[in-house]
Amino acid sequence: MTIADTGRVVLRDSSTVDLYPTRFPANEPARGGWIDRSDPTVWGVPGHGPVEAAELARHERDGYTVDDALLTAAEVREHRAELERLSADPALAQDERVIREPGSNAVRSIFEVHRISEAVSELARRPQIVDRARQLLGSEVYIHQSRVNFMPGFEGNGFYWHSDFETWHAEDGLPRPRAVSLSIALTDNYPHNGALMVIAGSQRHFLPCAGETPDENYRSSLVRQRAGVPAAADIGELAERYGIEQFTGAAGSALWFDSNIMHGSGSNITPYPRSNIFLVFNSCENMPQAPFAASQPRPTYIAARQPQENSH
Repeated sequence: MTIADTGRVVLRDSSTVDLYPTRFPANEPARGGWIDRSDPTVWGVPGHGPVEAAELARHERDGYTVDDALLTAAEVREHRAELERLSADPALAQDERVIREPGSNAVRSIFEVHRISEAVSELARRPQIVDRARQLLGSEVYIHQSRVNFMPGFEGNGFYWHSDFETWHAEDGLPRPRAVSLSIALTDNYPHNGALMVIAGSQRHFLPCAGETPDENYRSSLVRQRAGVPAAADIGELAERYGIEQFTGAAGSALWFDSNIMHGSGSNITPYPRSNIFLVFNSCENMPQAPFAASQPRPTYIAARQPQENSH
């Protein structure tokens, strides 16, 4: 595959235009600078789903929406028990979909969880969830990625600042940021136990990252991301421009957030664990192509290539 540099636009195979080039050689960190997003955050319209006009407008502006009570207390208990069952399941002990914390060997994430767990599969198919995803993306949707995240008390490591779309574009081949994530809290989210931080409004800008993608980068990036990490100066400028907000709330609450919003979380040194179910919906009009900045796509348990691979 030939990649020809044309400034801020990269042509792949002389037919596909890369609107969001990234992962430049480390000695060219500033090539092109920030790219103002050419795509909307909200693709759908009022009346074509459960979200009313005012809430759609806020999501377009901020890049995220909070649902204070997506799950009932009984549903939280059910899914928390399911996560505990999965993390202790001997059949999954050597499964490559299970990612462990470095050093402690505690379970950090389990990928493709909606195919492993019937309870999560049912959750991912709920009309109240799927219809909102369809409205936000203005099309039919499928699950690009699902996982559960565990952040145990005292030893849970955080996730550094990043845009999910930067990785999904570079390593999975998503052409545009026409995807939305849903993070469902199964434990209370406090400011002090590693709750997710977002920079509201940052989804309007794509931040190219320096450093080319190593082969099989996913094997280490799912534990600690190195490629695709934005420059500290860029994070500082985003924070100065928009501020930093934090998703806190009771178990059962949920956060819908745009694929390109800058977000991250600190480590958890408190006694209070934090766990969540994470579902990524991609538009069926935004199907993966060849990776834009990697030699090969990641495995389908991390990023589905076709709707039927990770269908809802």
